[in-house]
Amino acid sequence: MTTYTQWNHDTTAEEVIRALADKVKGRTFLITGTSARGLGANTATALARASPAHLILVSRNKSKVDPVIDEIRKIDSSVKVTFVACDLSDLDSVRHAADEINGNSEISKIDAVINNAGIMAIQEYTLDKRGVEMTLSACHVGHFLLTNLIMPKIKAAGPGARVVNLTSLGHQIGPFRFGDHNFSGGKAYDPWSAYGQAKTANVLFTKGLAGRGVLSYAVHPGSIYETALADHLEMKAFDDIAEVARANGNPDWSIHPPKTTSQGVSTTLAAALRPDIEGDSGAYMSDCQPEATFEWATKEEYVEKLWTVSEELVGQKFDL
Repeated sequence: MTTYTQWNHDTTAEEVIRALADKVKGRTFLITGTSARGLGANTATALARASPAHLILVSRNKSKVDPVIDEIRKIDSSVKVTFVACDLSDLDSVRHAADEINGNSEISKIDAVINNAGIMAIQEYTLDKRGVEMTLSACHVGHFLLTNLIMPKIKAAGPGARVVNLTSLGHQIGPFRFGDHNFSGGKAYDPWSAYGQAKTANVLFTKGLAGRGVLSYAVHPGSIYETALADHLEMKAFDDIAEVARANGNPDWSIHPPKTTSQGVSTTLAAALRPDIEGDSGAYMSDCQPEATFEWATKEEYVEKLWTVSEELVGQKFDL
């Protein structure tokens, strides 16, 4: 018998899927950020090996997702795959994607939403078209809006439906800057502080959903160098993180040992599928296990402040 509590840093996606195939079979999963080479793509293909009914792949460019769709069809041609175009840093695009999902009669419910898409450490200060710092926009604001807009489909799956938000150990780089989330118009901008803020938002959003009755988990996939996430960075850029984290209030920053992509995807799958963690809704997870983390990512006051700020940024209130 599988003992989920024994899963660890080295656990692979294949191991999780073998153990929890019955939690995949016949169910519908929505995954954001599914371009080839990414964690989202590998999450989708791992799920495809356990006969889900429907995989909904949400990404900006279909051409980058087509290889993933082809691979899914090779794995199991009976799995229905729907591509939905969405730029998560563009709220008009997010609303259009949500309308497409909600209006699709073939999507009666969504058993798990995996908010996987993200960007990291943009070197130059960049804003989305509504004037929000781009890392926060793409990693959190777009996901906040999309998740809330498709909540009827999530709730239609019943009380076991889940939302998994990919955060990162990077949330320990720094807190959410409630007084200045836009870095003083760029004058206070630092790429790693921006990443830390966005990843902290992912954890706070997770706890906000849990407090509103939605099973939700924030996942640190691990230190993975096989994906395209850091293609724009030189390795020496990572040397700056410890100093930035210290300046932001974390003197003990240290990076985790590296993982393969399969090992990284395992925690996402564990969060989406493990039957024994329903009582841990709202948890931060690393190495397939719930674990405690910084107060700046878990304090109830910050959870609710982040929800309010997010509603202001998207221009809509959500009463779940």
